[in-house]
Amino acid sequence: MSLSLIFSAFALATQRPAGAQLPASEQASLEESEMENSAEHNIAVVKKMIAAWEALDADAITDMFTEDGVLHSVMIDPIVGRDAIRPRMAFLVDNATHMRLNVRNWAVTGNTVFIEREDEFTFKGHEGKVPVVGVLVVEGDKIKEWREYYDRAELLEAMGVEGDF
Repeated sequence: MSLSLIFSAFALATQRPAGAQLPASEQASLEESEMENSAEHNIAVVKKMIAAWEALDADAITDMFTEDGVLHSVMIDPIVGRDAIRPRMAFLVDNATHMRLNVRNWAVTGNTVFIEREDEFTFKGHEGKVPVVGVLVVEGDKIKEWREYYDRAELLEAMGVEGDF
C-alpha cells in the first residue's frame, strides 16, 4: 500500500465519527487504489522474472519461484518445487545464447498475471520465435505457479530439438 494511500485513509478515518462507514464512492476509490497497487506489484514481480530469463540466469529464474512453486508447460507434466525446477532452467539457459520475451499484452486479476508474448531465442545455434501465453500466480515477491500455453511441436522445431528434452 502506498504512503499517500495510507495518509488518505488516515485522514478520512479521522474525519468520521467512530463506527461511521465511508461513503460507497470513497470506499470504492480506496479499493481501486489498493487493486492498482497490487496489480503494479504483481507486474513488477513478473517483469523481474522476465529479466532473469533474458539474462539467461538459471539461479535467478529458479529463485523467483516459491519453495513449492510450480512450472507447468501444460502439454507436459508440471515440475513442482524449486529443487526440481532448477535443473530444467539450467538446461535451457546453458544451451541458449539469446532470449527475449516480447510481451504484447498484460492482464491482472487478483494475484494472477496473464502475459501474451512472443519468445525469441537462440538455442544450440538455432534461432527461433514462438507465441506463448503465460499465466503466473504471484505470492509476495515470488511466483507460486507459472503455466505456459504454446505449441510444443513448434517450440521443439524452433529449438532444433529432435523428439523432446
